[in-house]
Amino acid sequence: MGSLTRANAARNAAKGAAKANTTKGHQIGEVSLGERLKYGFDKSMSGGAMALVGWLGLVTLITILFAATILTLTRWGPDGGWSFIEALWQSLMRTTDAGTVAGDAGWAFRGLNLFVTAMGILVFSALISVISAGLDAKIEEARKGRSRVLETDHTIILNWSASIFDIISELVIANESRKNPRIVIMANKDKIEMEDEIADKVEDLKNTQIICRSGDPTDLFDLSIVNPQACRSIIVVSPEGVDDPDSQVIKTVLALTNDPKRREERYLIAAELRDAKNAEVARIVGGDEVQLVLADDLISRIVVQSSRQAGLSAVYSELLDFDGCEIYTTELEELVGITYGDAVMGYEDSALIGLRYADGKVKMNPPMDEVITSGSRAIIIAEDDDSIKLTPLPEDLIDASTVRKPKAVRRKAERTLIIGWNRRGPMIAYELSKYVRPGSILTVAGDTPGFAEEIRSMPLGSTNMKVTSRVIDTSHSASIEALDPASYDSIMVLGYSDTMEAQSADTRTLITLLHLRKLSERLGVHISVVSEMIDIRNRELAEVTRADDFVVSNKLVSLMLAQASENEYLSSIFDDLLDEDGSEIYMRPVGDYVDLSGPVTFYTIAEAARRRGETAIGYRRKREFEDGDDRNMGGVVVNPNKSEALDYLPEDRVIVLAED
Repeated sequence: MGSLTRANAARNAAKGAAKANTTKGHQIGEVSLGERLKYGFDKSMSGGAMALVGWLGLVTLITILFAATILTLTRWGPDGGWSFIEALWQSLMRTTDAGTVAGDAGWAFRGLNLFVTAMGILVFSALISVISAGLDAKIEEARKGRSRVLETDHTIILNWSASIFDIISELVIANESRKNPRIVIMANKDKIEMEDEIADKVEDLKNTQIICRSGDPTDLFDLSIVNPQACRSIIVVSPEGVDDPDSQVIKTVLALTNDPKRREERYLIAAELRDAKNAEVARIVGGDEVQLVLADDLISRIVVQSSRQAGLSAVYSELLDFDGCEIYTTELEELVGITYGDAVMGYEDSALIGLRYADGKVKMNPPMDEVITSGSRAIIIAEDDDSIKLTPLPEDLIDASTVRKPKAVRRKAERTLIIGWNRRGPMIAYELSKYVRPGSILTVAGDTPGFAEEIRSMPLGSTNMKVTSRVIDTSHSASIEALDPASYDSIMVLGYSDTMEAQSADTRTLITLLHLRKLSERLGVHISVVSEMIDIRNRELAEVTRADDFVVSNKLVSLMLAQASENEYLSSIFDDLLDEDGSEIYMRPVGDYVDLSGPVTFYTIAEAARRRGETAIGYRRKREFEDGDDRNMGGVVVNPNKSEALDYLPEDRVIVLAED
């Protein structure tokens, strides 16, 4: 019984296999020749315009061969007919020129040539259509900005934000001495839109050419379009309109540094991050090839320092922009073996401000008795690198009799008021708490959602400062007056950049500043105000408010990114400058350093600062402001000529690097 069952199963399996083969053969047999030809034609059409041109050429060739064969065999042509070669030529002429058939004689001959001419009209009409469509496709592709960039030694900017226009403006200034400079920009944005915005907002590109491309900077294929292997430097800005911009920036840096096709030479990458918490991951990803510009951290620190020293933002702007003096790092073997204090006095038209050691560490304003060792690089402020030259110290230009001894200054607790709020507010409070004396008070007034709860829970850098909050409408005059602004040592006005567009936030800030100005005039007292502006174009409008200082956040970040793309050590230099543990920039009365009864040289002021362990880098002079201040520097002059003797007033300030 078991054997019979197995036999039946085998027979059934054999029948099933035979039926499957029959069905398979039947299905193949059902495909007609026409369907096969149509399928083959459809596949060939996937080749695009070139495939269409090929088919049209084939139709033309068949038509000419058919006509030439008939003419050769029938001898219908004039004078007893043509040879096959001549018949080919005449048929070709009739496909390209419809008027050729007008001179033919004999109805059979005319009919054949009319057929050839009609086929020629059909083929060439289709060919013109194909060429037109192909050209339109190429133009559209060019408009999308997807072609590969073949530039070399160019600067690449990845992503798009409002900062990009200031970055371009600064790079244009830096590129003036270079031959055929190029800036290549790639972002998830239409190429034409990018070009139009740049044309509207960047006034003069001088000798720099801008090349825009559309693409995803985090995609390896799209990155290859901008040719990073041959670039000079790369700037990665924080993209706007993205939920987590820092992740986009880190992913872009990762794509650049880990591309299998990347160059062996290290990149010079300047990348913008908003949250300092993401810096560690970015440094792991970018290694020593990336300089991080922590935008919110940078702005917060400069706002805090400017609130305590009016005019300080102009000093940072001067150090960061390419118009005027810049920071250079250079190897100078002639400095090896001498002390930093002696080296400081060795430059007439430049200012030595610090050292970068062989291990990569940076120290601004190191001890005056520190001996400079081999492998260290000098950090110098100069007009350009060609002007950095050691000069003999002219002893006759230092009037030691005018140098004053330092006086002990007792600092007291401070009262600070912040009006307005954004994501940088907690960082500003944290930084401020590390500078003030015990017993200091910070009052924050604002009306953003969850404002009071955020104030209560935010951490501080020390216990020296107590923080209180007031929920008010900061655009309302009576509400501001109720804060008693005149009782505070300094006031910071922040823009509502997290909850408003840039222009709306700046408008709100302007309204607050105008209320403070009106109150100051009515009370007849000076109220020290430092304001954060978002858009540089609104600063001139804000001048009417007579605030002591303006910190333009987008502008400062742009300057830092542009400078970092040209100077691979700049990020670490400013990390040390803005760190409360090292030397910072201070603006102090000139009269504390030298006697003001007569003109003194900056050599004398530099010597007075050196005796205190400080490095003098410039001054803020009232007469500089009154005589004309085209660059809107508020009378600030960085890196003056040390030989020039000037008169100073008691309200003038010397700019120094000092520990405290």
